[in-house]
Amino acid sequence: MLINYIEPVFRPPSEWKSLILQVTNGCSWNQCSFCDMYTQPQKAFRAQKLDKVEQDILAVAQSGAPVSRVFLADGDAMSLPFARLEAICELINRHLPQVTRISSYCLPRNLNNKTPEQLARLRELGLSLLYVGCESGDDEVLAKIQKGETFESSLAALLKIRAAGMKSSVMILNGLGGVALSHQHAVNSAKLMNAAQPDYLSTLVVTLPLGTERMDAVFGGQFQLPDQMGLFQEMHTLLEHLELEQTIFRSDHASNYLVLKGVLGKDKAKLLAQVALAINAPRSIPLRQEWQRGF
Repeated sequence: MLINYIEPVFRPPSEWKSLILQVTNGCSWNQCSFCDMYTQPQKAFRAQKLDKVEQDILAVAQSGAPVSRVFLADGDAMSLPFARLEAICELINRHLPQVTRISSYCLPRNLNNKTPEQLARLRELGLSLLYVGCESGDDEVLAKIQKGETFESSLAALLKIRAAGMKSSVMILNGLGGVALSHQHAVNSAKLMNAAQPDYLSTLVVTLPLGTERMDAVFGGQFQLPDQMGLFQEMHTLLEHLELEQTIFRSDHASNYLVLKGVLGKDKAKLLAQVALAINAPRSIPLRQEWQRGF
């Protein structure tokens, strides 16, 4: 099996067993000041030609590799027009009929030009899970990081996903507001999640492997990431304000110091107790050391 990827290629941790099908290259927005994922010259955004996508699908089918899930890469396959997405899903169904789930990253803005009926059609074809990088529910934080989204635009997208019968997996970045905006970042992110009631919610710690220069510029001087204790306090505030009914919660990405898993709301008290223990008695609870963390 041979697929020629334009590197680097990123995927959600939960898609580690999936076929990564690169239907676009890069990110259609690519202006977020915290993100360095698609800044290399070869990652300039463009859609892959449909015949190239079909060639990749055929190569996998002919290899006989067991494929049950497909993730549409790169940063936001949902930027493609409905007709192109429909054609891709139809090709997957035709050549890989054993596939039970198709998924993709999704920027909220890229659902503006897709109707609930179109999304429902994609759901019928197997595109059933969208990973939405909301990052924050706080409008001030969203403006500073140049996300190009607001509380309301993110909520509208999440509600449209639900109306179409799809599932949503939302990502919130712990520490994204820096020290100065930590509290409001947590509180308003919780408000967004309470209004949307996503199927899955995950938190990652914001990391800046190429330095803080871009974040410094938008935060008016120096961006100060909360220290470990500050990150725990922010997580406690987020959990405290979450009022979710049946959301699978994960804070187990390699960037996290403290691994948290549960279902919100039934596990809320347990998760809050774990975070409180990390704050008040950090030596009594397993925490990742710096050398154990990944980005």
